[in-house]
Amino acid sequence: MGTTQKSVTLTLTERAGEEVKKFLAEEKVSQESAGLRVAVLPGGCSGFRYSLNIEEQPAADDVVIESAGVRLFVDEFSSQYLNGTVIDYKSNFQESGFAFENPNASGGCGCGSSFTV
Repeated sequence: MGTTQKSVTLTLTERAGEEVKKFLAEEKVSQESAGLRVAVLPGGCSGFRYSLNIEEQPAADDVVIESAGVRLFVDEFSSQYLNGTVIDYKSNFQESGFAFENPNASGGCGCGSSFTV
């Protein structure tokens, strides 16, 4: 019972929030309990990579954050690498997708989906 939940600041821009809400609707999950899992996994060309998944509910030890009207689920391992990160959704002629602005990353790769700490 003595577990303390770490605090993590994670922000979705309004545009990213709208995109996540579209995915939640497509998955036909409950908007009240479902959310976006934001995780950091070992791998990618720079050591770590980001992972985004729609999940029906948070795990017992997740930090749950509300941003842009969306619930974000972050596990303890990922929280140390994601604190202060802003997730945006970018769309242009060449590409579209979620972009991460992570103050904890000391380097990255050309594809923008992995980073170094």
